[in-house]
Amino acid sequence: MTQRALDSSGEQTPGPSRPTMIDAGAELDPVHPMEPPPPRRPDGLSTAEVAERVARGEVNDVPVRSSRSVTEIVRANVFTRFNLIIGVLWVIMLFVAPIQDSLFGFVIVANTGIGIIQEWRAKKTLDSLAVIGEAKPTVRRDGVAAEISTSEIVLGDLVELGPGDKVVVDGTVSEADSLEIDESLLTGEADPVIKRAGDPVMSGSFVVAGGGAFTATKVGREAYAAQLAEEASRFTLVHSELRSGISTILKYVTWMMVPTAIGLIISQLVVKDNNFKESVARTVGGIVPMIPEGLVLLTSVAFAIGVVRLGRKQCLVQELPAIEGLARVDVVCLDKTGTLTEGGMDVTEVRPLNGSDEAYVAQVLRTFGSSDPRPNASLQAIIDAYPAAGGDALPAAGGDAESWTVTDAMPFSSARKYSGAAFTEADGTDSVWLLGAPDVLLSEGDATLTEIEQLNEQGLRVLLLARAEGELDAPGAAAGAAPTALVVLEQRLRPDAGDTLAYFADQNVATKVISGDNAVSVGAVAGKLGLAGAENTLDARRLPTDPDEMATAMEENAVFGRVTPQQKRDMVAALQSRGHTVAMTGDGVNDVLALKDADIGVSMGSGSEATRAVAQIVLLNNSFATLPSVVAEGRRVIGNITRVATLFLTKTVYSVLLAILVVCFQVEYPFLPRHLTLLSTLTIGVPAFFLALAPNKERAQPHFVRRVMRYAIPSGVIAAAATFATYLVARHHYSGEGALEAETSAATLTLFLVSMWVLAIIARPYTWWRVGLVAAMGLGFLIVLVVPWLQDFFALKLVGAPMPWTAVGIAVAAAALLEFTWRWVGRRFGL
Repeated sequence: MTQRALDSSGEQTPGPSRPTMIDAGAELDPVHPMEPPPPRRPDGLSTAEVAERVARGEVNDVPVRSSRSVTEIVRANVFTRFNLIIGVLWVIMLFVAPIQDSLFGFVIVANTGIGIIQEWRAKKTLDSLAVIGEAKPTVRRDGVAAEISTSEIVLGDLVELGPGDKVVVDGTVSEADSLEIDESLLTGEADPVIKRAGDPVMSGSFVVAGGGAFTATKVGREAYAAQLAEEASRFTLVHSELRSGISTILKYVTWMMVPTAIGLIISQLVVKDNNFKESVARTVGGIVPMIPEGLVLLTSVAFAIGVVRLGRKQCLVQELPAIEGLARVDVVCLDKTGTLTEGGMDVTEVRPLNGSDEAYVAQVLRTFGSSDPRPNASLQAIIDAYPAAGGDALPAAGGDAESWTVTDAMPFSSARKYSGAAFTEADGTDSVWLLGAPDVLLSEGDATLTEIEQLNEQGLRVLLLARAEGELDAPGAAAGAAPTALVVLEQRLRPDAGDTLAYFADQNVATKVISGDNAVSVGAVAGKLGLAGAENTLDARRLPTDPDEMATAMEENAVFGRVTPQQKRDMVAALQSRGHTVAMTGDGVNDVLALKDADIGVSMGSGSEATRAVAQIVLLNNSFATLPSVVAEGRRVIGNITRVATLFLTKTVYSVLLAILVVCFQVEYPFLPRHLTLLSTLTIGVPAFFLALAPNKERAQPHFVRRVMRYAIPSGVIAAAATFATYLVARHHYSGEGALEAETSAATLTLFLVSMWVLAIIARPYTWWRVGLVAAMGLGFLIVLVVPWLQDFFALKLVGAPMPWTAVGIAVAAAALLEFTWRWVGRRFGL
């Protein structure tokens, strides 16, 4: 399964062979003392040996999950603080009051059920997508290499490695062919480590160059990275500003609710000499609406539905808050290869230099192609253009049948910007060749660079084939290399990339193209796709190292070329230092460090295992065009939850203030639970559900708590003041038997109308369905007022004409004040 990689601060020990890298919280396994390296088994284990190890339980059986279990989902939705409070109050009401006053309990049961079902649906989606995106390491058994599930690896298995592969269990290198492994995600050390036979490899590291194989020495929970990797890949709803903000709000609500509820209980049961059961009912009626119980539910439901929606588009969200995070992004850093362009390339031209023979150059390229068993996209294009003539016998230049032999090879590295190979030619001559970036292999003033620049301006990628002096692995092998030919490659543009770039521009999201290729070539490709500012290119070798100066350069330019993996990481950090929320996309091992450090890492499903491991979002369909859907989903979640949170917290504020006013004025609490259940359903519960799932394209803004409370507090104060004013007027207007019920009905009418106006403001901008939603809620309340049996059920009956119209008048004045206040807050704080 694709897993989130380990944090760079977690420096765990890979076993006794590397005692210098022990984390403070890690423990060496005393049961497994230091052992000699396993014997070399080039054919791997036999089928019988695998069966024996499976029988002994020596299997990599770490139960990595992409989501919470059903039990955890039920527990998280049922056993909450507010469910406990409401549950106790519900039981009390079932004994002391009619069933109408216990409706709030049934609503909570329904809400909890909805939350469980939606999260279960999200779990199923995550689990199925995780299987699709699961990395399958190649294991050699009985001399045959085959891809198997990570969980099927057994102790002693021979696991093959290539560029981009992740080391899935601890082991010892058995075969190494210029094998370079990056352990920075585990140790923080940025430089790749050259591995030779007998060296240890750590689970969680990944291959950046070369290839080889290692023998598994620790599997399952014994592999030190397994536990952290399992924890990092679990479904989570925490660590997001939205949910932490809601938690903060709920904490404040609890602090307000406890003393207010105590005061209300004393007021209704002791100070006022009422009927005991009715006093209890009105006390509960004052406490229940203080709890914004549906807010947490709607947040969970919105996130869960977001996962399901994105899952239908083959987008795997490995960490749920990533939906929210991408909605806050204001800078997207794109790696050109695999993001703006498709993985494949085509050789369009080969230009011999300095009088080189064209047939000889073709033979060099043909042999070069056979030097790397795992070619990258550029070398694969050369292999396609110059295929081997058959077997190991390659025809020499001039057409004779004698073979050229590869004697040494150096795989491509993002840090070097070139690869190399040593040959014994048909006539017995030994030669060393380098293939890579011309501006790296050539001296700065070389005349060939002008020719290359012209090709780059056309969006073409150019590689230089150069003959080197000395040994291939000698320090400074590129110095003095003789240019032999230019290999011109044409990159395949993604057909949907232009529309995606246009979407980000329309949404005011800055796009930065960061690539290891030539800056002018990258700029030309970006220009073809319509990227604004594509002409502003910068060679990263001239990028300032000072973080502040680098941030300025990043903000002023749109295209960056010749960027090293470490520079990508520094560029992300520089943008973050200016307060930007940065998303990074990529699919190659050179993108891993930047993906990990970015606020949101996005990997292509066809990318290397290492990039999929560190990314929060994996586009399984390899379509860059899916990103707008992810952004839109995040904006929908955050924007709509901000809206509905205002509804819920307005109710909390007016409920607390009404309770305080009742205590201060020593009067009966005006409402029974049934009244506030009706109001909450029509003005909050039902409309909030629809509003939370509606489209919303506004970019997410920071300071969630502050933004919500700036509207909820004045709205709640106005609603409470208007309602209590109506209640006091009604107490002077009505007298005798049935007066309290008439007073309650008048106060309920005012509170409903004011709450409806809050809903009408939040529902803006209006569409046909939003207008219909508000109208339907108003119609529902009108039906309750005119249908006799509903009047009796909810104890709502307007008596006479003067008082109901007075209640309407007070509500209209409150609505006007609400409108003025919301507009003032918007102007004052720019919200």
